[in-house]
Amino acid sequence: MSNEHILDKTCQNKRPLKVLVIGAGGNGSGVFLQLPYLHQALRVWGHEGLRVELMDGDLVSETNCVRQPFATSDVGINKALVLVNRVNLFWGLEWNAAPHHFHAASLKDYNGSPDVVISCVDTRAARATIANAVRSTKSGVAYWLDLGNSAATGQYILGQPLNDRNRRRRMRLRTVVELYPEIASPWAGEESLPSCSAIEALERQEPYTNQVLATSALAMLARLLRYGKIGHHGAFYNAATGRMHSMPVDPELWKRTQRRSRGFLKESAPSTS
Repeated sequence: MSNEHILDKTCQNKRPLKVLVIGAGGNGSGVFLQLPYLHQALRVWGHEGLRVELMDGDLVSETNCVRQPFATSDVGINKALVLVNRVNLFWGLEWNAAPHHFHAASLKDYNGSPDVVISCVDTRAARATIANAVRSTKSGVAYWLDLGNSAATGQYILGQPLNDRNRRRRMRLRTVVELYPEIASPWAGEESLPSCSAIEALERQEPYTNQVLATSALAMLARLLRYGKIGHHGAFYNAATGRMHSMPVDPELWKRTQRRSRGFLKESAPSTS
């Protein structure tokens, strides 16, 4: 019999769900521009919808205009401001932009803890900072949805970070850094610097990978919010094969995955001799 995760009771209240999206690049912009559809659907289903903030400190570059939803007229303007203004004007919303990078104290500065944090960052250091913040004893984050990708593959994982809102229990959804700690480990090294040319940008990340991940991740989140339960909490996508493998809600699988990851970290750790 398959396991199912039941929606956190505090997210079932009749109030707007507070969502913080971190990163407005390929994955982040893909997620953010589709959140209004989820907002509209939730309202039709009798919910209060979403209250969203988009956080990113980067400015739009000419290269960003190749595979991200920016125009040449946006070059030099903060990414979060561009996208939030666009969405608010089109949908008649009052969502917020935070034109700076996420840092260790960002959640403390946030106006009430977000219910859902969606991270779309491209460095291990940034992901580690987010992980430490959402699992702080003072954090009230209910869910952390992380998206990441390489040139033709990617993944999204929904977890419940251990904090003031989520306690230790067998069926608590494990976060991406609990299952795959190497994704936030400095020992594993960082990817190369951002692309400086259009050709390099497309070599490092194929078109549509971001959109597939964003759509799939939000479809999962939509089912959780509508039906109050899900049987999977993430997936892995390969554009070369066209295959998507889901991550089931399975404590035994989590244990096996964590053991493999600990072995990898032990092998990659720098020698102390």
